[in-house]
Amino acid sequence: MSLAMSEPVLSVRDLSVSFCSDTRTVHAVDHLSYDVAPGEVLAVVGESGCGKSVTAMAVMGLLPPTARIGGSIRLGGREIAGASEKELGRIRGKDIAMIFQEPMTSLNPVLTIGRQIGEVLRRHQGLSKKEARARAVELLGLVGIPAPAQRVDEYPHQLSGGMRQRVMIAIAVACDPSVLIADEPTTALDVTVQAGILEVLQSLRERLGTAIVLITHDLGVVADTADRVLVMYAGRPVEQAPVDELFAEPRHPYTHGLLGAVLRPGGEGKRRLPEIPGLVPSLDTQPEACTFAPRCAHADDRCATSRPGFKTLAPNAGAAAGAAHRAACWHPQHAPALMPTTREAGQ
Repeated sequence: MSLAMSEPVLSVRDLSVSFCSDTRTVHAVDHLSYDVAPGEVLAVVGESGCGKSVTAMAVMGLLPPTARIGGSIRLGGREIAGASEKELGRIRGKDIAMIFQEPMTSLNPVLTIGRQIGEVLRRHQGLSKKEARARAVELLGLVGIPAPAQRVDEYPHQLSGGMRQRVMIAIAVACDPSVLIADEPTTALDVTVQAGILEVLQSLRERLGTAIVLITHDLGVVADTADRVLVMYAGRPVEQAPVDELFAEPRHPYTHGLLGAVLRPGGEGKRRLPEIPGLVPSLDTQPEACTFAPRCAHADDRCATSRPGFKTLAPNAGAAAGAAHRAACWHPQHAPALMPTTREAGQ
């Protein structure tokens, strides 16, 4: 069955997240919707401050009490938005798991690697201490850590950054969750280690049918690993499309800007990369207008006074059947390819 025809394992509808203080309210996510099918990789991209990580934390039920959450989050057909901490504790790590951006802030420095992996297994699968240790060794081997029987008794500070990230993956996939959220899993890693981490994620997807939500700012990673791309700006979705179609013909000016600023092989020497003028706006308010209008060369009075809907666009000539391309723009642009995907480049 194709991904487009599969029932979504994770379905987010009209998700809104705001943070309230005594002086202001920050609208971090504003009416975001997406689906992820089993075995699919959905990449969520955008500049820092666009709401990518907040969305992930909302899905995981990890936001602080100051957050106000609206909308629906369905995991395997079950509504989990508003679930109690006890209910979420039963599904986190078992049905849905998350790889955090910085493993040293997530791993316990005073517990061995084996014990930290074993905690998940003993909690959700009822394994004995001996069984959990044996499974931890197996998982470390699965994620590509050499000499796993030795590493299982080591502490996080004894491992390299790449190995610690692999440990985080091992913990996340220990119970074969149906959904894995990876928040910048390759940030600050060198190219070789990055490739290894992505290979591990790809293997898990193929072997277990795990759906992956990949949050990243690295469009090269997106081109090489994702099936679909969701572009966020100022807490709102602005474009969503199959990866090849988005890279071949982006329709939102913001997506144009992101792709145009990527360094590509064969570029013109020291030519300065184009940049998107301005900054992501403050999220104290979400105007009934296009939030990207102040930075957009195509903006007009309509953009400044009326919010564009997130609409399905007419498919281009090369679009795959049933693959919707959506954008929130009053003037969706057609453009030639700005950046070939790795698959197109034959790499």
